[in-house]
Amino acid sequence: MTTTGETGRTGPGDRTPRTATTDGTAGHDDLAARLDRLPVITRTHRTWVVLLGALFVFDLVDLNSFAYAAPALRTQWGLSIGTVGLITSAGFVGMFLGAIVGGRLSDRLGRRPVLIGAVFFYSLFSLASAASWDATSLGVMRVLTGFGLQAMTGVLLVYVSEMFPRALRGRYQSLLLAVGLAGVPVAAWLARIVVPLGPGTWRWIFVFGALGAIIGLVALKVMPESARWQAAKGRDTEKAERLVAQLEEEARARTGEPLPEPVPTPALPPASVRDLLRGATLRRTVVASAACVFLILSFYGFTSWVPTLLVERGYTTAQSLTYASVLAIAAVPGALLAFPFIDRWERKNLVFALQCVVAVLLLVFGLVGNPVSILVSGFLASMLMQTSVAVLYTYIAEVFPLALRGLGSGIANGTGRLAGVLGGVLVAAIFTGLGMGAVYVYLAVAALLMGVVLLFFGVRTSNRGLEEISTGALADKTSDV
Repeated sequence: MTTTGETGRTGPGDRTPRTATTDGTAGHDDLAARLDRLPVITRTHRTWVVLLGALFVFDLVDLNSFAYAAPALRTQWGLSIGTVGLITSAGFVGMFLGAIVGGRLSDRLGRRPVLIGAVFFYSLFSLASAASWDATSLGVMRVLTGFGLQAMTGVLLVYVSEMFPRALRGRYQSLLLAVGLAGVPVAAWLARIVVPLGPGTWRWIFVFGALGAIIGLVALKVMPESARWQAAKGRDTEKAERLVAQLEEEARARTGEPLPEPVPTPALPPASVRDLLRGATLRRTVVASAACVFLILSFYGFTSWVPTLLVERGYTTAQSLTYASVLAIAAVPGALLAFPFIDRWERKNLVFALQCVVAVLLLVFGLVGNPVSILVSGFLASMLMQTSVAVLYTYIAEVFPLALRGLGSGIANGTGRLAGVLGGVLVAAIFTGLGMGAVYVYLAVAALLMGVVLLFFGVRTSNRGLEEISTGALADKTSDV
């Protein structure tokens, strides 16, 4: 990028260095520094939190819908544990493809169109899931629904990392996730009320998941493109400049003081898809992917199978759904628990500490038969796993260069989702061959390995600019920071 040094004022006592491109518009480095120096979340940011959180609600309703419908489907269609595992795995195949395709498209076409398009896509096939007539048709619909779900989730996380201030982006990733996680107890309690009403009532769970399309229509009107992406691509840079200026004005109005001086950001080094396969960026891709694999094996191995495995332990379908519904309540406080710590403690260290505790709780849940112990350990495990998810989601969206952020995050998330294919089958195989206790030993080991991978091989990201983190990966393509 060819630049010329200019200095402009955006408010009384507020000097803002302007790095202009050759056509006179604000450059990426300028806009990135101005976004990062914002000391508070603005009114516009809060609107985005509500909107993106609402999208996350329906994402997570749909993601968990089959787990809550599975006990009724086993009765109505005579499905085996193995068939339930295959349908669960089918959704993860779609997520793998959606994560990579959606991520790559968002790098090329923009964050906004891919995110909103994915909402309409998964809503359509969630509705189609309600019309399924056998296990095969439902499996196909879950593949397509999963494609749209993960395309949306991956781009959503990237969007937040690029559009929120450096010192606050972790907190608002966790807050946004907490808003979205309200969809988990909503899905659980909806299933608890609807599923026992009679044969076929499980279909309404999928119908409810399709209502995310309504929020997608609102997003079409309200949500702008990522200013970082626009400036880096040289597209609609005047619009990006106006958006950042609006955020600055709102921040000044809220604080009543001039904004801090922007800290110059490193120029974006050139990046190509090949960089994901070499040097420091390859290492980051492998580490992020491995962490996502162990997350899916432990987290979804636990949450997706709780209703079914509790039935196998002798509980009725209604009792198992009640337990699952109570555990689902832990999701929102779990994500909120990250809020005070995520931007103060190094993210990889925080994940390790959390996963050590989670591993112990999973063993208690699986190996202790007392109902109170099951409920308490399950609730705490569910809560702390969601805390880890909030931290890991923030981390993954930070470690890749802007030109590869969608694809890199997509590969990491997609690899994790692909592990869900193995995970669904593996839980069924372990249960069949070794019994209930072995399932929870396996889940605890997977949880612990997630923390170990990040602790020993992850990079520091807390309170660092995205451009600084990216430069560390690309400046030296044979080492890491």
